[in-house]
Amino acid sequence: MTMGYLDQRLKNKTILITGASGGLGEQVAYESARRGAVVIVTARREDRLIAVQERCTKFSGAESFAYVLDVGDRMQISKVLNRIIGEIGKIDVLVNSAGFGLFEQALATPYGVTEEMFRVNVLGLIQISQKVALAMKQRGSGHIINISSQAGKMATPKSAVYAGTKFAVRGYSNALRLELKPFGIHVTTVNPGPIKTEFFHKADKDGSYLAKLNHWVLDPEDVARRIVDSMLTNRREINLPRLMEVGARLYTIFPHIGDYMASTIFNRK
Repeated sequence: MTMGYLDQRLKNKTILITGASGGLGEQVAYESARRGAVVIVTARREDRLIAVQERCTKFSGAESFAYVLDVGDRMQISKVLNRIIGEIGKIDVLVNSAGFGLFEQALATPYGVTEEMFRVNVLGLIQISQKVALAMKQRGSGHIINISSQAGKMATPKSAVYAGTKFAVRGYSNALRLELKPFGIHVTTVNPGPIKTEFFHKADKDGSYLAKLNHWVLDPEDVARRIVDSMLTNRREINLPRLMEVGARLYTIFPHIGDYMASTIFNRK
């Protein structure tokens, strides 16, 4: 598949991205814009969001849009999505990238953090997906890309709540894929390992996790390219890095060996 084909396929398509003021969501926005897409970025931090929007416009040469959105706020999601659909119209691709984690022992995780993480990582994603998918269903086309994690395939110590949210995202996405297929709507789940982004500023209190992982850490621009490559295709999953995906598959087939790997090889928190 050549880049020219990809550019043509995404040209003038409308891409809505949550969590786009930084990290992976920001890079997906830039890569989409470079390929000629009309990009709609959403996030909580308005100043960062406006800067991302301006860069998208520069990359695409077309208009881009920014809407302040907290995906943990149910009422705000409803209002902002109504505005987007009313002001811009159709959404060809939705990328649910907003989310956060916290590396903490399960028994020490404050319940308020657990509740917030499920609101942001799961409930907000479901609400946005449902609203956008209803509009896609009327047109008979569209693509929803949900950012999960390798933690949603193989849980490790100090990630019980985060892994729980990502297992939920995978389960929801798998069922949604089957339900939406008859209506011409694709659903892709992205399961990356650790990515070098500011996600870890909040998740990793002592700041040592990425250093311990070394060569396993993913480049956000590379992950974004792979995601944008998959847009408007029937790609089921994107799994990175390969070693962690192999570990996750072994975990499914040989759960006792998987438990050992999860508590040793992949336990770097």
